[in-house]
Amino acid sequence: MEDHIDKLLAQLGTGWWQILHFLTLSFASGIIVPHSLAGVYVAPRLKYECRLPPDTEERSYFIDNSSIPSCNYFVLYEDGTQNEAPCTEWDFDNSTFTNTVTSEFGLTCQRDYLRATYQSMYMIGVLVGSPINGILADRYGRKTMFTGSSVLYAILAMVSCWLPNIPSLLAFRFLLGTLHTSVLKTGYILAMEIASPKIRSIVGITLFAPWGLGTIAWGGLAYLMRSWRYLLTVGSLPCLVLLPPLLFLDESPRWLLVKGRHAHAFGVLKKAARWNKVTLPIDFNVLKLDERNVEQVPKTRDQATDFDWKTIVKNCAKGILILLRTPRLRLATLVMVLDYFVLGMVFFGISLSGGNLNFDIFSYVALMGLAEVPCFTVLYPIVSHFGRRLPIAICYTVTGVVLLMQPFLPSGNQQLVMFLVLTGKMAISAAFQGCNLYASELFPTEVRTSGVGTSFMLSRVGSAIAPFITDYLGVTYPWAPSVVFGLASASAGLATLRLWETRWISLPDTIPQLESTNFLHLKKNSNKIADDQTYTAESKVLP
Repeated sequence: MEDHIDKLLAQLGTGWWQILHFLTLSFASGIIVPHSLAGVYVAPRLKYECRLPPDTEERSYFIDNSSIPSCNYFVLYEDGTQNEAPCTEWDFDNSTFTNTVTSEFGLTCQRDYLRATYQSMYMIGVLVGSPINGILADRYGRKTMFTGSSVLYAILAMVSCWLPNIPSLLAFRFLLGTLHTSVLKTGYILAMEIASPKIRSIVGITLFAPWGLGTIAWGGLAYLMRSWRYLLTVGSLPCLVLLPPLLFLDESPRWLLVKGRHAHAFGVLKKAARWNKVTLPIDFNVLKLDERNVEQVPKTRDQATDFDWKTIVKNCAKGILILLRTPRLRLATLVMVLDYFVLGMVFFGISLSGGNLNFDIFSYVALMGLAEVPCFTVLYPIVSHFGRRLPIAICYTVTGVVLLMQPFLPSGNQQLVMFLVLTGKMAISAAFQGCNLYASELFPTEVRTSGVGTSFMLSRVGSAIAPFITDYLGVTYPWAPSVVFGLASASAGLATLRLWETRWISLPDTIPQLESTNFLHLKKNSNKIADDQTYTAESKVLP
């Protein structure tokens, strides 16, 4: 069936229908940057001094100057005795930021862990939301999850800027994180499933270009607006721009066919052909699904949606276990889980390391975003000519090498340190973009969102750990984060080499198709790929 769909998408070409979807889904990746990287500017580590109570007739207060900044002060009584007491109020250095979550809610000393928690809570939300989103998107559709989550994300993002206390702020951070995957990854899957084979590589690489551009803009906006509430409010406004195009999006015809909803898929393809001003010389029977390759197809739409949240949780666990059922699917799942864990930890870890490296935070974050931009142009011809597997493994290796070199550099050589950090960020960003494309091609349609979502879930585990590595381990041992990130990157590069190449194959739609394809005997067919009208993949059944 996958050859039929690829042929239909090839005949549709790339017209206004695809362009609307690609631009909308791509824009979504840029608007979530302010909340994904909010901790850099909203909850930074600040210098502070303990604010002493006013002196009274019976006692006076002082701070031990040998332990500044101190979290305690001493109470000196008239009889000469003294007691130590914890600070409850602080004077923060507001020379860089006029108001932050750190200063407004006193996130220092005993409450210092809440700073890293502020950044991690978003990633924990993504961790929890990823498997649920994967199951729901595979069951209810890509468009349904993307549009519903985008609307909720816009509402929660605006409200979260004006919350009065830390518990509610952390709760909203968690909720935004649970919607992150639905906006980012489900949108990406939808784009990949409507892209024809000819443009699938370039779409897979460039779809997240607004993320890098958004990171640059986020640094510039933070430089202009130093109050965290106004900064996040202005940064959340682009979410509202995303809402009108949602009315024109369509469901993935590939997903509709896998679910047995042939009439709906046929209607979507006819609409796409009308928008692109092309004629599809197809028979409705071409869209019929080979039932031998489908384990379960809902008989009616009502049956597919008639279950409660207890069943949803059960299906989430079942969906994850399905990813480990067969040998090839299990290998893809385990390697992608490792790859994405390292991607999340290293990608966000480098972005959050500006303070430890004594760089100007605004310039540092903007440069981190600038380092990502070449990945959306340079990587496309590389993966088109050399495939996915080897370039991704090389990107991991380069990241590992440059980060492991950093602790051995002579002190004071900031230019060389910045060069290595930028090189590492560029390489890990390229690996991120390559893995997004690679993972969407490794998993078959019936479990694609579950597979990519589960892998992406582990990237959020890495992202949640990254702030603690940079904020605590990096403060005590400045060289330690680079060593941890470097070793992890090298390990992911070696693991990636265990996978198969997906450059010349059609997207598999079912698990049996994935397991029965002999990738060792796939042959390059450049003419057919370039022509994009008779795109096929030569495959043989494994003995």
